[in-house]
Amino acid sequence: LGKLFTVTSFGESHGPALGCVIDGCPPGLSLSEEDMQRDLDRRKPGKSRFTTQRRENDAVKILSGVFEGKTTGTPIGLLIENNDQRPKDYSKIQDKFRPAHADYSYWKKYGIRDYRGGGRASARETAMRVAAGAVAKKFLKEVCGTQIIGYLSQLGSICIETVDFAVIEQNPFFCPDKTSVKLWEKYLLAVRKSGSSCGAVIEVRASGIPAGLGAPIYSKLDSDIANALMSINAVKGVNIGAGMNSAFLSGEDNSDEIRSVKGKTKFKSNNAGGISVSYTHLRAHETLRYLV
Repeated sequence: LGKLFTVTSFGESHGPALGCVIDGCPPGLSLSEEDMQRDLDRRKPGKSRFTTQRRENDAVKILSGVFEGKTTGTPIGLLIENNDQRPKDYSKIQDKFRPAHADYSYWKKYGIRDYRGGGRASARETAMRVAAGAVAKKFLKEVCGTQIIGYLSQLGSICIETVDFAVIEQNPFFCPDKTSVKLWEKYLLAVRKSGSSCGAVIEVRASGIPAGLGAPIYSKLDSDIANALMSINAVKGVNIGAGMNSAFLSGEDNSDEIRSVKGKTKFKSNNAGGISVSYTHLRAHETLRYLV
């Protein structure tokens, strides 16, 4: 992932370890394992009855690229050991293809597949994205003042009604709406009891991003963001700003009117997600939405 700041991950779900190499991180950035561990602790499995019960410490180790607490500008190597490896749990499906998984696609592409929890195609791979993302987030905050926050905004058919950043860390869903938490608990327990599952919507908000990032046409920032998000397991749609909802708006309502308030440029709305778009506001069909 990335062009100037590049992340390459490696490892399998039930292999010895997961890891990644970060290229392009500037020198002089204060960086420790603790800077990444907070986000990894939020992600790690087994923290509540609503997530996978696999038990992993997800303790990240810095292997290279940091000297005396600061980045050196050379490749940063990160490693997370898998402690709860259970390859035998998947022995019954080694000759079967699971629907809605990458089993069949991997077999058709490579002629071989790692059936141990999906191997390389497992969502366990995202642990390294979280670690690398924590490095990028720290750099953006210190250099640009950029703030990035994410939360769950919809579980199944139940959407949040309000957004209060203060309560996101106070529940297992990372939900910004207190009233939705109880509804989600009851709903998800019923889904789990029936032996089924459900989809969800995550919203990500980034503020303080410098203007002018991205190429003007073919590598626009929104296309780069969509590309990265779509590479995450199970993501089937990305919306920027109003996204698919822009199909219900008129041109006047959809446009982000520009105003000057006390010498500063302000926008009446944020339907473009803070990112430049073409004059048309029609989008392809998407099932999940990620707001940026």
